[in-house]
Amino acid sequence: MGFDPHEPEQRSQLKDALSAADITVGELWLRYFSMSGSAGEYEVHAYLQGLISLPVTQRDLLALACNEIIAETPPTYAPYADQIVGAEQDDVPSGEVRRREAPPS
Repeated sequence: MGFDPHEPEQRSQLKDALSAADITVGELWLRYFSMSGSAGEYEVHAYLQGLISLPVTQRDLLALACNEIIAETPPTYAPYADQIVGAEQDDVPSGEVRRREAPPS
């Protein structure tokens, strides 16, 4: 089975997404495998390194697994002044940032 013309680009963008979202190959493989992916963890790692080729359906399952993990990760936003606990309008001196306490576990 040889590389199709789009495989290198698909692999590169998958690696970029994994890196940006801080997803490990193990996390990716576990989700992929739970979605009926047929490649083993070592094969997925080899694919990501460009050492082996995978069929289009398996590559698309890897992309779907990655996208699902990313979608489950809560986004990080910068808070507005009125979202800071205990801060009222004009209560915080210029340049000072108040942080929320972590909720009790």
